[in-house]
Amino acid sequence: MTLLVTGAAGFIGSHFVRHRVSTRPDERVVALDALTYAGTETNLADVRSRIEFVHADIGDSGVVEKVLASYGVTTVVNFAAESHNSLAVLDPGRFFRTNVLGTQSLLESCRRVGVSRFHHISTCEVYGDLDLDATSAFTEASPYRPRTPYNASKAGADHAVRAYYETFGLPVTITNCANNYGSHQFPEKVLPLFTTYALDGRALPVYASAENRREWVHALDHCRAISAVLDRGVVGETYHVGTGVEASVSQIADLVLSELGLPLSLKETVPDRPGHDRRYLLDSSKIRRELGWEPSVSFEEGVRETIRWYASNRSWWEPLRDRSPVVESSWT
Repeated sequence: MTLLVTGAAGFIGSHFVRHRVSTRPDERVVALDALTYAGTETNLADVRSRIEFVHADIGDSGVVEKVLASYGVTTVVNFAAESHNSLAVLDPGRFFRTNVLGTQSLLESCRRVGVSRFHHISTCEVYGDLDLDATSAFTEASPYRPRTPYNASKAGADHAVRAYYETFGLPVTITNCANNYGSHQFPEKVLPLFTTYALDGRALPVYASAENRREWVHALDHCRAISAVLDRGVVGETYHVGTGVEASVSQIADLVLSELGLPLSLKETVPDRPGHDRRYLLDSSKIRRELGWEPSVSFEEGVRETIRWYASNRSWWEPLRDRSPVVESSWT
């Protein structure tokens, strides 16, 4: 099998490339990335000699079709996306261009060339949010009710993927995942943002709604879930990837400060961004029951290992942090 991974120089995409190279040494992996501000080839440095790298945008159909044909790609895993909710408030157009139109262009390229499998990475956020005291979780049959430009752009991409399956017979699968964490995450997201701020002795910018919660899954567990879907998943189906483990913004901040031996008072309250969702929780029983996947990384230990990784890899994140176009404390 020849595998094309889009968004391969980003956080989860690079984890998936390393996962496949280490677990499927006979598989040919082609890594494609547009190298936007949040993507960096350094994420692939340790496997660069074992993969093919292509600098391209998924929306450039001419280049994409040439890559698919020339490498004989059989399977595409699409991580490529703009993914920062805060940036989507400031520049929603770039999210719809990449996440909706870019995904549609990629689907069309795959249809024309005739790939045997298209797997799309989606998010829990397409369903909207839950009350903090809700007793239910989102299932694969839950209606889409996105509340932010990012959420809506990912929902649009999901609909395009399903349309290409229903209309053209393109063999697709989708996974909707909980919030990911782990090494190599761009330092604009909450865990690396808090960690890098703390390492510099800066106060952690905690949203006013500090008790808003997220479900968390380690990026490596997510990668294992995607491989399970590629190996054993049913074409046309959607699978939720979640752990059932939730933590609030306030709890994440306290974990960071505790691990680094800093006072819990090193926090400042900042205004919420517009449309800030309260809570996400996925029912992941389907992938566990049908494909035998289970998370293997415990949340607290995984978070602490992630914090230690950032503490030991300042040379990785320090050149990147000023690339972010968003200042989380600046909402008015």
